[in-house]
Amino acid sequence: MSTSFSTGIGSANGAAAAGGSRNAPTSMSARMAAISAVTNWRPISPPLNFNETPAHELFSSNVFGSAVMKARLPKPVYKSVMKTIESGAKLDPSIADIVASAMKDWAIEKGATHYAHVFYPLTGLTAEKHDSFLSPDGDGGAIAEFSGKQLIQGEPDGSSFPTGGIRATFEARGYTIWDVTSPAYILENPNGTTLCIPTAFVSWTGEALDKKTPVLRSMQALNKQANRILKLFGHDDEAFVASTAGPEQEYFLVDRHFYFSRPDLFTCGRTLFGAKPPKGQEFEDHYFGAIPERVLAFMLEVERELYKLGIPVKTRHNEVAPGQYEIAPVFESANLATDHQQLMMTTLKRVAEKYGMACLTHEKPFAGVNGSGKHVNWSLGSKSQGNLLDPGDTPHTNAQFLVFCAAVIRAVFKYQGLLRAVVASAGNDHRLGANEAPPAIISIFLGDQLTDVFQQIKKSGGANSSLAKGTLTVGVDVLPPLPKDAGDRNRTSPFAFTGNRFEFRAVGANQSIAGPLVAMNTIVCESLDYCATKLEAAMASDADSLHAAVQKLLTEIINECEAIIFNGDGYSAAWHKEAAARGLLNLKTTTDALPMLAKPDINALFTKYGVLSTRELQSRLDIYLEQYCKTVRVEGLQTMEMARTLIFPAAIRYQNELASTCANLKLVGYEFDTDTLDKITELVKNLQDAIAVLDKTLAHHDADSLEAEARHFCEEVVPAMAEVRKYADELEGMVADDIWPLPTYQEMLFIK
Repeated sequence: MSTSFSTGIGSANGAAAAGGSRNAPTSMSARMAAISAVTNWRPISPPLNFNETPAHELFSSNVFGSAVMKARLPKPVYKSVMKTIESGAKLDPSIADIVASAMKDWAIEKGATHYAHVFYPLTGLTAEKHDSFLSPDGDGGAIAEFSGKQLIQGEPDGSSFPTGGIRATFEARGYTIWDVTSPAYILENPNGTTLCIPTAFVSWTGEALDKKTPVLRSMQALNKQANRILKLFGHDDEAFVASTAGPEQEYFLVDRHFYFSRPDLFTCGRTLFGAKPPKGQEFEDHYFGAIPERVLAFMLEVERELYKLGIPVKTRHNEVAPGQYEIAPVFESANLATDHQQLMMTTLKRVAEKYGMACLTHEKPFAGVNGSGKHVNWSLGSKSQGNLLDPGDTPHTNAQFLVFCAAVIRAVFKYQGLLRAVVASAGNDHRLGANEAPPAIISIFLGDQLTDVFQQIKKSGGANSSLAKGTLTVGVDVLPPLPKDAGDRNRTSPFAFTGNRFEFRAVGANQSIAGPLVAMNTIVCESLDYCATKLEAAMASDADSLHAAVQKLLTEIINECEAIIFNGDGYSAAWHKEAAARGLLNLKTTTDALPMLAKPDINALFTKYGVLSTRELQSRLDIYLEQYCKTVRVEGLQTMEMARTLIFPAAIRYQNELASTCANLKLVGYEFDTDTLDKITELVKNLQDAIAVLDKTLAHHDADSLEAEARHFCEEVVPAMAEVRKYADELEGMVADDIWPLPTYQEMLFIK
């Protein structure tokens, strides 16, 4: 059994959990309840016996993976399934009944009564439709059934999810399709288990309505072009070249008493109000600090739950901001990593509840401290060739690596606008460009070693040396010397080479990694196509050897694309000026970035490689613009409601107290300084005026287009919200603490 906490809290948490009364202060009761929860928790069950159930025995125990299939499927069927998984071969439909039967028996043995087709609609969330294994047998009983047809295909509503016009309300048919490359798994619940089957989700017309289908298409396209390059270097085994991903997930934990006392947190995922506390992250004492006991217990249970699902989590630690943490897995196939990332976010939020906390994955839950990203480490490789972005000890001699690396450089340079667009969201707008996140300007960090190699290529057409790795000594005899990398890392770069992969740091913590992976796979696919075509033409003419053709290609790419390489401080104002001089895009907001998806070259890119049709691409642009508008509208309405019904009344009460005190003192002959009353009165008036402006901006009539509507929300509603917040936050610093209605940043960030 898993460890959970008993809060030991009396009636104080009732009002807090319900959001508190608007006619009485809630901050003090929420604070006391949270402190009690932290200091008085007791496990409600004995701790797990880790010796009896070691973690390695749990790994993939709830996954219908290779080992389970090998044990339960006939040998020819097992080989057929594994061929599809490992080499991208077409799935043989005739084996579906056999696989379904084995999967059903395995699931029932693990307590499952239902199966669910799990899919990933364009909401960015996870969806699932549950069906029972049981069917009436005609004699008053029931039998467990699960056919190949039920495994392969389901039919959820195709028009009730965002479709961007692909499906009208009356056109409801949509299909889920079994994705054999992502294994089925058992999802546990205290009252039973469910067999979950990862699926693609398409319309009756075959158009993608989900995040998974374009990922699979882009991986297929990337494999084809990567193998063209490998064939030129003498590798013609055609082993499937898959993109791989290892997404690092940052998140905040907040006591649930605070969470339910903040309507903005449970409605919008972020605080719309909150004055800067006396202490934030300026001491830099939270990063990699000792993990609080309740938080560590939560992390341990999360990891064990993820191990059961075969998710290879590796790292946990405190992040920079107080109350912020990180979990990171090792590399997996991009499609599997995408599915696992969705499962990870669900698990984090589910387990947090057991420990009396809420897990926040919003990109900027708290102003003034670091927000949360989802750094996606991306590479590509095959079983026979390994990681194709591993430079080795002497990258200047590794021509194959240099071609793949140059293809990535060219791809990022040519499609920088697309990369910015796929990380655009209302939440990420609050994070990108701040001191914890890369700027909205897309650039590549190569590091000293690779920059030196490509500079040699630029100057002379080839490279003759690589900066060597050194040895690090620190002058203490008892400390051993360490191998020193040939270059430093750069955490301010949105797209950084980190030894054997590129790290796309601009992805937001609340986003599915599917969109960024589709973009990276497809732009590198196009670039590898370009490189292969150039090299094949050079070889066919007999004018160049492969070595000479590669040198010529690399020189051309570095000369054309050098502007995208930047190893300096991406946070500095000087870089913004330099980037503009280089001609790089600086798309600061979602409304600046999303229109990149409408560019003809982006449409040509996706249609050429069969990743997204014109209509599918347009549907995504419409959906993302609409989601931006809806997100900001909800935040605007919530800002207005909280300002009117919580903050304004509290300020008026305090104003009344001050006015009464002044009047009473005057009656007995004392002159009382009214500076505080004057300031409160001024702020209350300003708050009222700001609320009226916000109300007016939210009441506008719809614009002529989604893009114009989004710009209205970006350029008018967001600033109007900020103006309301400015006066509310100033009032927070002046209104008496027992009157202020909301838990403060100081309480939420530091009470664990």
